[in-house]
This record gives sequence, structure tokens and C-alpha cells, in this order.
Amino acid sequence: MPIGGVGLWQIFLIFLRLGLTSFGGPVAHIGYFREEFVARRKWLSDARYADLVALCQFVPGPASSQVGMGIGMALGGLRGSLVAWLGFTMPSAIVLAALGMAFVGFDLGTVEGIIRGLKLVAVGVVLHALLGMARSLCPDVPRAILAVLAAAIMIASEAVMAQFGVILGGMLAGFLLLRDKVGADADPGPVRRSAKGAVAALCAFFVLLVLLPILAKLDPTGLFAVIDGFYRSGALVFGGGHVVLPLLQNAVVTPGWVDAETFLAGYGATQAVPGPIFTFAAYLGAALHTGSGGTGLWVSAITSLVTLIAIFLPAWLLVVGLLPFWDRVRHIPSMRAGLMGVNAAVVGLLAAVLYDPIWTGANLDIFDIGCVVLVFAILQWRIVPVWAVVGAGAVVGYLTGLL
Repeated sequence: MPIGGVGLWQIFLIFLRLGLTSFGGPVAHIGYFREEFVARRKWLSDARYADLVALCQFVPGPASSQVGMGIGMALGGLRGSLVAWLGFTMPSAIVLAALGMAFVGFDLGTVEGIIRGLKLVAVGVVLHALLGMARSLCPDVPRAILAVLAAAIMIASEAVMAQFGVILGGMLAGFLLLRDKVGADADPGPVRRSAKGAVAALCAFFVLLVLLPILAKLDPTGLFAVIDGFYRSGALVFGGGHVVLPLLQNAVVTPGWVDAETFLAGYGATQAVPGPIFTFAAYLGAALHTGSGGTGLWVSAITSLVTLIAIFLPAWLLVVGLLPFWDRVRHIPSMRAGLMGVNAAVVGLLAAVLYDPIWTGANLDIFDIGCVVLVFAILQWRIVPVWAVVGAGAVVGYLTGLL
């Protein structure tokens, strides 16, 4: 397992391809990552990957992007985390920034069939990842029961903190019920990383959280107010994905920087591009200073880059700050038992999201179900690469939409 031995260009190109083809939202992204790094290349074990997913579910920020940063850090250190983020984020960020600079809405009706085809592919990808993780992480009755209970609680509950409670409950159940199974889980030794760098990253996270509002009040240009709004949105959201929308709306619509119509148009466009939903910040940043002429475009481009970095910076600081300590404590036998429970709970979380909103929101008919089964079979037997499945899904969706 080439932990720390993968070239930066290789990491970048893999994540760039994922950034171009990973439709379906955060849970689907986690499925794409598992297919690429666990199932196909075997650079990470299912246990190590699930540990990373669990950490990113515990902390605020865009969970799937943080998982990608963590994978990059595991494979290529600090620079690996940066190139992983750049590759995964760049494609959708460029498209959305261009739309923001053009200051035009995006008519989803023109690509409705393509989006539906891509959603069906995402259902198949999540189903494939779920069953693969279930086989590896829930191999016995106690962990299977934990996964089922976690899924049931998430489906039944509408509380914002239900996800955090389920993961914490899984850890407590693991401490109590799974201590005798620790020896059966083979996992590589901890990756030693600098604790000084981790502490510096955590300190920077909290310092910026306190300092930026002060600078925003002192700065007459409004630049630090913009940075603070996006940084705070990225730092205080749990669950990532669509959960960040109310925070962003409060950050840019309430003060009058972007009108509600422009905000909603950008959100619609975000649904039509691959990659993380947080790249919506690139659209909003460009829309803040849209103007005609070369100077206006340059200002929009720079603002778009600033807001994009601001919303992702807290996520990166948390990954860099917490992953070294996580690598140390997760190998302690009692912690391993707790993490077995957490991993089972993560399987339950994926199952719950697969049911609602992915399954319930897709309104699947017999043809759609057949497409999902076909995607699952292709992934299960590795008939063609994932990117080819995504492309085929878009084409089939478009042709079906025409009919």
C-alpha cells in the first residue's frame, strides 16, 4: 500500500478526473473515492478509508472534500492534500465562476435529461460503495445490527445533530460490544506526522474565526467582510453539501451583495456540474463584482478565487490539524473497538442517505431501476471504468429526455 509514496502529479490527475466526472453530491463522491482508491488501486484499506470518512463526519465542513484532502494527505503529505483539493475542485469552480462573471441564470430544463441520467449513475455508485463497505465493515451480527439501527434512526429523525449523535452512539457501542474483535481487524501502523504543524493548523482555524470579524469591521473596502462571510460558512456547517446554503444566503443575500434571484440561479447551476457543492462560492464571488470590460472581469475572477479559498480553508485546516492525531489514537485497542462501531454507523448513514433523499427523490420507474442495476453490475465486475459509466449515463439520459 503506497502510503506517502505516490507522485503529486498522479494524485492531481486522479482527482482532476474525479472532479470532472463525480456527479451526485457528497455521498456519491465518497462512493467514487472508495472505488478509485480502495477497490481499484487498493492504496487504502476499507477500514482506513472508513476511519477517514468518520473523522470528516465528526468535524464541520464539506465532508466529501475533506475526505479527498485526507486521501491526498495520506498519499502525498501536505502538498498531496492541496493538489487533491485543486484537482477535485477546479473543474466545477471554473465553470461556476464563468457563469457568475456572465451574470446569467442557468436553465436546468435544457439539460434535465442529462442530469437525470447522471443521478441514476450516482444511485448505482452509492449502492455499490454501500454494499462493498457493508461486507468489509459489518462482517458480524453486532456490527450489522449497529448499521441497521443507525440507518433507522437517521431515516426517522429530522434533527440537525442526528448524524453526530449516531456516530457518537456507534463509538460508545463499539467500546462496549466490540473489544473482543479488535485483533481480527488488520490495519497498517500509524503514519507519523508533525504534531507542531497540526497544532499550528488548528490554532490558525480558531484565530481566523475570531480575527476575521474584527478585520471586517475595521476594513472600509468590505473585502474582509466577504472573506469572513465565506470562511464562517465553511467553518460552522456540519454535514456539508446543501446544509451550507442557508449560511451562504445569510452571508451574501442578507447584506444585499447578491440578490435572491441570482443566488437561486447559481444554486441551480451548481446542481448541473460535478464536484463539491461548496464551489457555489466561486459563482457567488464572481457575481459580487460583475462588470463589463477587462477590469470588471479581472475583479470578478479575483473575488471568485478569494471566496473559493475562504470557504474551503477551514476544512483544509481541520484536516491538516486533526489527521495526525487521528492517525495516532485510532490504533489504540479501545479506540479501534470504538471505531469499529463508528464504521458500522457510517455504513448505516450511507444506507439512510441512499434511501432518502437519493432513492425517494429520484422517483424511479422500472426503466430507471434497470439502469441502476446495470450500473451496479458494471461497477461490481469492473466491465468499464467509472468515468465511462458517467459518460454513458449522461448520453442515455439526454437521449431519453428527447424521447
